[in-house]
Amino acid sequence: MMFFIFMGVSGCGKTTIGEKTAEILGVPYYEGDSFHPKDNVEKMSQGIPLNDEDRSEWLTTLADLISHKLEEGESGVLSCSALKEKYREQLRVDPDLVHFIYLKGSYDLIRYRMEKRTGHYMPPGLLRSQFETLEEPENVCTIQIDQSPEEIVQETLDFIRRMGFGRG
Repeated sequence: MMFFIFMGVSGCGKTTIGEKTAEILGVPYYEGDSFHPKDNVEKMSQGIPLNDEDRSEWLTTLADLISHKLEEGESGVLSCSALKEKYREQLRVDPDLVHFIYLKGSYDLIRYRMEKRTGHYMPPGLLRSQFETLEEPENVCTIQIDQSPEEIVQETLDFIRRMGFGRG
């Protein structure tokens, strides 16, 4: 059992790639954004960036979810921006079982994608603050997003196999 967390700024493809990966692996997918308290969603909808205090309750909820599922012997895929190292540390409830996959792309590419999408409360205007908050992770699987979703999923599955998921 393992948990794989797709991380990166808004608009990098966490949901798309996370859903596809979970479906292929046959494990539950959890959309991190759906766990935000109402106040956070309202703040972001108004174009106001979240701060550490805003994210605290949300990250605790996600860490508790991961812990609970692992204790039950369940694997899963989660999408969560996890922009700072301290956020990733909070979510890494078991370093042997929780692995991050960083979907990395340029500001211009992600801004372009955000302007094309519909039905999301995160306005493209907040992307700059996400890049400013981002502490690029080290020692995690990093996948460039300037390729097709199918290629990104394949790179993801190669990484997951290297981690030993699905064996034994």
